[in-house]
Amino acid sequence: MALKFKYQSKAEIPPEHVSLYTERDGTFVLDAEGVVDKTKLDEFRTNNLTLKNQLAELNAKFEGIDPAAVKTLLAEKAKLEEQKLIKDGEVEKLVENRTKKILGDMETRLQHAEQSASTLSAQLLEKEIERNVVEAGTRLGLRASAIPDLKGRARNIFKISGGTIAAVESDGKTPVYGRDGVAPLTFDEWVARQVVEAPHLFESSAGGGAAGHASGGGGNKAFVKNPFSKETWNLTEQMKLKKSDPNLAARLRASA
Repeated sequence: MALKFKYQSKAEIPPEHVSLYTERDGTFVLDAEGVVDKTKLDEFRTNNLTLKNQLAELNAKFEGIDPAAVKTLLAEKAKLEEQKLIKDGEVEKLVENRTKKILGDMETRLQHAEQSASTLSAQLLEKEIERNVVEAGTRLGLRASAIPDLKGRARNIFKISGGTIAAVESDGKTPVYGRDGVAPLTFDEWVARQVVEAPHLFESSAGGGAAGHASGGGGNKAFVKNPFSKETWNLTEQMKLKKSDPNLAARLRASA
């Protein structure tokens, strides 16, 4: 049986193939290099065809027109108009026209420069978001294969506004605060939440975001409560967990 690229829920995946899929944007996709979603491929083909048709229309519209010849004609026209103004003694109007053209060209260049600077700034901030979440994730045991997933999740909450980065709700305006309810949510705090909400993105992850030490040296199993949280603080379980699984202990302490 051929493998499907995407499932809407984990329950739809054949049990023997569950390990081959990873959660991404609310769906489960095949974790394989070079595989592209057919929907996106069809969208790309449609857009490509549309662009080809638009290009063909433009070519037909300007068929037989030589751009270089048009520029030459416009230059000659401008020259004749200036000669007429000089002949008629309207030197001031000539100067005014030339000044307007120079200022217009400068304004156009300035607008292009500002647009380019704004685009570059936004791109740099996007990279800054990705760099910070990956660094924070790496400290908490982020799987290498989960980096694109974590970046995608980060872009859904960290937005760029006024040249700064801030965590906001789905409405794109309401700020999201950190643990103290006062300071803005940091990258480290957000990534720590992902340890609980999406444990499959991290090494040695356990379901439910609350895993701990199993007595008797039997390995790790699900804990009902996080021993590092304020509500369920348990020093004994903390020590056990630090000894049996230091990485998991660090993640749970960060997410508490």
